[in-house]
Amino acid sequence: MNKKKMYGSFVLAGVLAAGLLAGCGSTSKTTSSNASDKPSQQTLKVAADTTFPPFESEKDGKVQGFDIDMINAIAKKENMKVEISTMQFTGLIPALQAKSVDVAVAGMTIKKTRLAAVDFSNAYYKSGISVLTKTSSSAKSLDDLKTKLVATKKGTSSVDLLKSKGIPAQNIKQYDNINDAYSALESGGADAVVFDSPVNSGYASSHKDVHVIQAIPTGEYYGIAVVKNNPDLLKKINDGLKAIKADGEYEKLFDKYFGGDKSGLVNEELAPDKVALNE
Repeated sequence: MNKKKMYGSFVLAGVLAAGLLAGCGSTSKTTSSNASDKPSQQTLKVAADTTFPPFESEKDGKVQGFDIDMINAIAKKENMKVEISTMQFTGLIPALQAKSVDVAVAGMTIKKTRLAAVDFSNAYYKSGISVLTKTSSSAKSLDDLKTKLVATKKGTSSVDLLKSKGIPAQNIKQYDNINDAYSALESGGADAVVFDSPVNSGYASSHKDVHVIQAIPTGEYYGIAVVKNNPDLLKKINDGLKAIKADGEYEKLFDKYFGGDKSGLVNEELAPDKVALNE
């Protein structure tokens, strides 16, 4: 073989080898890129009113309760990371309207007036209202309290109910924190507390000097309030809720927080416009 042919062979071999190495390098780079290409976790900003046990409460600086476990479970199903901020109940809808939070959980009753301001998930709890008095009281129902002082939580459907039942506005004592309403009952500053049934029942179970004298069916359903006009987020919340209902995680929360009482269970998909109170 002459020198020219030998030289040409070396050059060709060098080009082929360089091309092969380049090809290997490109393949390696693509594989590395795909391995790190994981979907990023969306942060879900959640507002909660922690004065509504067992749905929301705060102990040793930690926010806990039925709603908190539920929203965390929903977020996990939808690959979202929860960030919780606490505020008074009356501040929840304004916070959503200002878009400073994405959703709010607070045992919030789905109402047509609220649907005008925010969107709601499908219903997740069927509630009602009850009347709580001291065991020493002679009252048998709300009708016996029209000349008495009745305590409740500010801005809730209980206020609307009391007004509709003829309780004078000056006799309705409204508190930012339901625990203050219970304190008023205990101290004699109020004759009754009218509020959501599961909360009143929970209080009565740990305070033997009070009892529920009347349960008032109202057709109330709780929903997760969602910032308006964000259909993608609303779909994620509803998909996550559907998923935890399907795998049993939702039902287990009733065992954990209500001692197995499943009267508030909502297994079907109930759209908010189908269950919204006309107020």
